Amino acid sequence: MAETAHDTTAVKCLVWDLDNTLWNGTLLEDGEVVLSDEVRQVITTLDERGILQAVASKNDHDHAWERLEKLGVAEYFVHPHIGWGPKSTSVRTIAEQLNFALKTIAFIDDQPTERAEVNHHLPEVRCYPAEQVLELTARPEFDPVTTADSRRRREMYQAGFRREAAREDFSGADEEFLRTLDLVMTIRRAAEEDLARVEELTLRTSQMNATGVHYGDAELRGLVVDPDHEVLVISLRDRFGDHGAVGIVLLERLPGVWHLKLLATSCRVVSFGAGAVILRWLTDRAAAAGAHLAADFRRTDRNRMMEVAYRFAGFTGDACACTEAVTGPDREGIEVLHIAAARQEPPTTMRLDAPDLAVAAGVSHG
Repeated sequence: MAETAHDTTAVKCLVWDLDNTLWNGTLLEDGEVVLSDEVRQVITTLDERGILQAVASKNDHDHAWERLEKLGVAEYFVHPHIGWGPKSTSVRTIAEQLNFALKTIAFIDDQPTERAEVNHHLPEVRCYPAEQVLELTARPEFDPVTTADSRRRREMYQAGFRREAAREDFSGADEEFLRTLDLVMTIRRAAEEDLARVEELTLRTSQMNATGVHYGDAELRGLVVDPDHEVLVISLRDRFGDHGAVGIVLLERLPGVWHLKLLATSCRVVSFGAGAVILRWLTDRAAAAGAHLAADFRRTDRNRMMEVAYRFAGFTGDACACTEAVTGPDREGIEVLHIAAARQEPPTTMRLDAPDLAVAAGVSHG
């Protein structure tokens, strides 16, 4: 058992001790240490499942990192903390650097005193003894539903670190920096293999989620094949790498009005203005089809940024006859934001690759 209360909340990052945990032996005493094939398999399996891995070890940093490189596993670890400070401080810092809640962090160490120190200061962090290392991949908290994006999560985070470093070195305005990234946003119709990620986005996004409504697999499959609905997946890439699927749009085309049932984007792309680009594109396409746009919005204590994005794009709460057609179950707490769509200029900070949704949409409002 882990030395915390039982919790099957998915682990998003496992923090490893090194000596007699990740490898056999004590680096400063033995010089040579051994990484078993079984532990190597745990590392690669967790990586394939989208679980990030970090290091909190009391060792000489350069010596330990060099050993990880020689063992061929250094690339699997983000934010290594190798030094002589308390491990609870290292674990807390790793969580903050990744912007992960402590309850999604796990820590494994062969020393009971080190586990107790982390558990005392960070009771939400789940601690495991080193003898359980080979059991981790069989535990439910280390076996999340995986998607194509989750399997590349480490690479995307590492690209993000390089991107952040470049931003710190750039002396110009934010918009100028965005232009240096060679950003490309792709909007495409969802395929069956996208549905797990689409469902994940409806569940996991909160700050940039217009309604907080969860769409399950069966419902999404029905919408994908419905000719009156569009289920769109938004992805983003730049010169540092691929951000993966970062947003979803659920859209219903009604006579004279397009009903935007859900817009959700990852918080990771807020700084790129992704929400604004999507809303301007939808507004432009609705205008080309002679339709208005009506967007569902449910206020929560966390999605204020999404409301700002809608308002900035020109959506208001003003009444319009077209919104009488906007119906559906579970409307409690949902308000309808509206815009009389007009053609929009393309974005200046990224290239947009998107389908043409401007098909006949009933009677134009003129």
